[in-house]
Amino acid sequence: MYQFSKHVGLDTHAETIAVAVADACGGEARYYGEIANRPAAVAKLVKQLSPDGEVIVFCYEAGPCGYGLYRQLTALGHECEVVAPSLIPKKPGNRVKTDPRDAQQLARLHRAGELTPVWVPGPEQEAMRDLTRAREDLKSLERRAKQRLGAYLLRHGKVYRAGQKKWTQRYFRWLERVKFERPIQQIVFQEYVDTVISLQGRVQALEREMERALPAWSLAPVVEALMALRGIDLVSAMTLLAELGDLTRFDAPRQLMSFLGLVPSEDSSGPQKRRFGITKTGNSHARRMLVEAAWSYRFPARKTAHLQRRARQTSTAVQAIAWQAQKRLCGRYRHLMGRGKRKVQVCVAVARELAAFIWAMACEVNGRSVVLR
Repeated sequence: MYQFSKHVGLDTHAETIAVAVADACGGEARYYGEIANRPAAVAKLVKQLSPDGEVIVFCYEAGPCGYGLYRQLTALGHECEVVAPSLIPKKPGNRVKTDPRDAQQLARLHRAGELTPVWVPGPEQEAMRDLTRAREDLKSLERRAKQRLGAYLLRHGKVYRAGQKKWTQRYFRWLERVKFERPIQQIVFQEYVDTVISLQGRVQALEREMERALPAWSLAPVVEALMALRGIDLVSAMTLLAELGDLTRFDAPRQLMSFLGLVPSEDSSGPQKRRFGITKTGNSHARRMLVEAAWSYRFPARKTAHLQRRARQTSTAVQAIAWQAQKRLCGRYRHLMGRGKRKVQVCVAVARELAAFIWAMACEVNGRSVVLR
């Protein structure tokens, strides 16, 4: 392992960066000062800390400032790690928090090897993640707009036919016939309807952008393979891979499950073992997408015409994994429901195993043979 002479902790903010340095030879981490969060100021700092061009290592917490600082420091020939904030060791009695102290703590803990780096996506990967998250944000706004419209109609006694599915063309034709006695209420109603229609159009526009961007993406073959799985369509597959990147970086499916926060939390001591709900650490976007996909396995396993059409472009090995996943996960769903487990618990358990099959598919596409038991 390369030995660095300096470990530099950076406490980043929108306008400023607090800097602290810990020498590899030991001693207290010292506060170096504060600089502007601008590329020119960062480049000047690097020259000051490494006047002879010696490689040093920087670290800062993952957060809203993104990865621009990481890319600049690595482009300048130095090492940089973006660390997970939730995994930074904290002293229970330490109640004083300032930017200089935070920077010193980062430098000191990095020198001790007690910080956990996160995976940093490349520019292409981050651009795809921005696209899928924008679609996810608009979809969330669409759901809220539908809830507000539904609540407004219910409050005024306007109820759609019982048992009929909402948000279909028939439902929107019914909305066109809804009338209110007072003009003000009609205007409010129309604003709610227009908001829903506008957001639906914006979501669909972003989904079309995702389709157009897919062929040029390096992970496009994996996306096409994942679509052979039940519950994984184009949007789901692209969202998962935009969040997770190259799945072959995980050595085993258990690592992927842990990264997704789908493994049980545990508090054990001696002979006593206690397990609780899932950890919910890691990437919440991908975890939510997997749990939603797991809901589709409540039906018996079968090769539908729709799934066969999607799997037609994939290899025989990928199709075999998809069918193995269906048989395993559909059976798992029925088994857990038969034991009286709650639906949310069942979906989480199925999602955890679905992650293993997704990992196996990614490995197969990349020429890495695996065996799932």
